[in-house]
Amino acid sequence: MAKNSGRNEGRTDPGRTLALLWRDYHGPARNARGPKQGLTVDRIVDAAIHLADEEGLAALSMRKVAEPLGVSTMSLYTYVNGRAELVNCMFDKILSESPSLDGVEDGWRAALERYARGAHDIALRHPWVPPLMSSRMLMGPHETAVWDGVLRAVSGTGLDERDMLAVVNLVNGYVRGAALQDADSRQDERRGGLSHQEWFERTGPELERLIPFTRFPTLTRVWMTGVFEEPGSGFGADGGFEFGLQRVLDGVERYVDRCAADRAEGGREEGGRADLRDPSSPAADAGTTTGRDVSSG
Repeated sequence: MAKNSGRNEGRTDPGRTLALLWRDYHGPARNARGPKQGLTVDRIVDAAIHLADEEGLAALSMRKVAEPLGVSTMSLYTYVNGRAELVNCMFDKILSESPSLDGVEDGWRAALERYARGAHDIALRHPWVPPLMSSRMLMGPHETAVWDGVLRAVSGTGLDERDMLAVVNLVNGYVRGAALQDADSRQDERRGGLSHQEWFERTGPELERLIPFTRFPTLTRVWMTGVFEEPGSGFGADGGFEFGLQRVLDGVERYVDRCAADRAEGGREEGGRADLRDPSSPAADAGTTTGRDVSSG
């Protein structure tokens, strides 16, 4: 990662970056206008996002961001402290594209479906985003709003706070994995110049000639159905995203139902113990009566 004029491009001052991210709430972290009239943090971030979308995050540099804006590289440092801070601002800006979960009427599962599909769509539009989803990005207002919305949706499950967070992290992990797999596939197409179908048509006959299929009967059975030749290797055009999402949410739903049953069972047990401890309760009275009947018998 290139350095510019002794500035640290790989690290950032958390306090400065957070102030920049939250500038619309607490005032600008630094001068709102610099030496170039009309240049703003938002314009710089938008130019950086466009560059990353076109060429990838590895191609991002302060110099390349400055070029289409018609300013010098050094003038950008009036607004952002370096590349790392700029990437953090880009990530938060992209999350403003997340769909709102307000008004989802079909419960927590429908809300998580909308959340996951929205995150996946963002990753497809901006392939440089998925690797950042598990990195130490400082939380700006858009990411904070996304977290608040999805946790509010998951709160409808009745799970405790630790499990609520675990569910969201599970869905995030699935979305990130699916997005990275899709990005890898598209990168393979760009590098090799072949679509999945073209690649399979070229390599399939050679594989069929070389693989001793009698030694691999299960693979042979699946292979002969032709599913490997289909888009997404049998999962459809979305690469199996929807299939996987539903299986993840099936597991979450089963866990939610089990926790609800455990709570109900615990409540019944606790209620029974409370009744027996309360002399005025019918259960306590019944127990006393039974005791007298036994002794008298």
